[in-house]
Amino acid sequence: MAVGRLWLFRRWRPRSLQARQLLAASVGLVAFLALAGYALDAAFADTAEANLRERLKNYATAYAGGIDFTRDRSLYIREQPPDPRFDVPGSGLYLQVVMPGGHGNSMSAEGPILPEVSDRLLPPRHEIFEGPLPITQIDGSPGKVYRYGLGLIWGGDGVPEAEFPYTIYVMEDARAMGAQLRVFRGRVWFWLGVTGVILLLLQTFVLRWSLRPLRRVINELTKVQRGESERMSEQHPRELEPLTESINAFIESERENLDRQRNTLADLAHSLKTPLAVLRTQLDSGQSSEAELREEIDVQLRRMNNLVSYQLARAASSGHKLFSAPVPIEASAEEIVRGLEKVYVAKGVLCEFEVDPGVKFYGEPGDLQELLGNLLENAFKWAKRRVLLTARATPAAPGRRAGLMLAVDDDGPGIAPDDIAKVLQRGVRGDERVQGHGIGLSIVQDLIKDYRGELQVKRSPELGGARFEVSLPPGL
Repeated sequence: MAVGRLWLFRRWRPRSLQARQLLAASVGLVAFLALAGYALDAAFADTAEANLRERLKNYATAYAGGIDFTRDRSLYIREQPPDPRFDVPGSGLYLQVVMPGGHGNSMSAEGPILPEVSDRLLPPRHEIFEGPLPITQIDGSPGKVYRYGLGLIWGGDGVPEAEFPYTIYVMEDARAMGAQLRVFRGRVWFWLGVTGVILLLLQTFVLRWSLRPLRRVINELTKVQRGESERMSEQHPRELEPLTESINAFIESERENLDRQRNTLADLAHSLKTPLAVLRTQLDSGQSSEAELREEIDVQLRRMNNLVSYQLARAASSGHKLFSAPVPIEASAEEIVRGLEKVYVAKGVLCEFEVDPGVKFYGEPGDLQELLGNLLENAFKWAKRRVLLTARATPAAPGRRAGLMLAVDDDGPGIAPDDIAKVLQRGVRGDERVQGHGIGLSIVQDLIKDYRGELQVKRSPELGGARFEVSLPPGL
């Protein structure tokens, strides 16, 4: 049974955002129109009853001015009734006057069996309105009436002892009010239905129009998947801009990774051509002794192994992923500094940290290690006594991840402005007498480029040596 219910739920569940929104909005619209119709119906019924009560009260007041009583307390009506229907038997408008010891009726009350009022003498100035009450029509059919009662006192022609209370009851057939309600309800529900249909059609149009940008995003993404387009356009609503920007950034990142992998394989293949050619020449010549051939093979194998290791390390450090978990900076920096202090223990270099609490690097841990390792090692290599590491978050637009500023300062000789471009080239060392391969800063530049950042080399304002400042832009 449970499996059957689950199957039905999955089958009838809306499959699209448009269907879900249309269904939810339609249910809300129908509920609103139903409540509005019910409220209008109740308000009209209350208003109709209030108008009926006021009309019957006017009849009773008008009759009170034209009623007189004889000495034996018989009812006598001096004036014409306020409505001719009071003189027509069974007309639907009835009058009853209740007094101590009896009651009197209008001509219209002769024939129908009205509700009993002989014991319903009201106190003076007391009013009641009730109904619908059951009656029997003049033709014997059942019916209902609304009744208004007003308690009065007969003045007795100025003789206080002759005063007595009496009550006027005015009744009207409920069919007239029922007909009004039926006409009103028919009109209200008809026009509410027409309004509901129009609103549903308008709602469908609005939903299709509002979801058109999503369909456009889907179409553009399909074109990118098929290779018909290289990226998504930038003309989208503000709400969809973060999505399209993320997709474009992901596409560009994947395309860059693919190009990088191809370039790495091409570089590796080109680098291995020379050692392989040397080995092939040695083997084909047949002039080398076994010892010489073994030594040459060992040299070339070590060279090829270094080339492969270098290219793999380069590819790994360049394989930046767009969406990565945050990596704490201070912990990684402390690990690198501990190792460098052992290497340069003879210099006694002291590394200071100015790292804001909670600042993080959003990327691969290996990239952070490579970035900090090369910058700090370069600073330790040239510093006299002091190295300063600074890290702080940079402000970003609302809803975006903060950027990052990393800076490494030293108190060494610094770098002349004319030599900065040369030092950053691959394989170039600032001083040929200092041991190194000249590729550390080049690796730093490649990493910063992968993260769309910027590297600035200038004079350190605090320590007087070189300052390498890295700025990484805010994330998506």
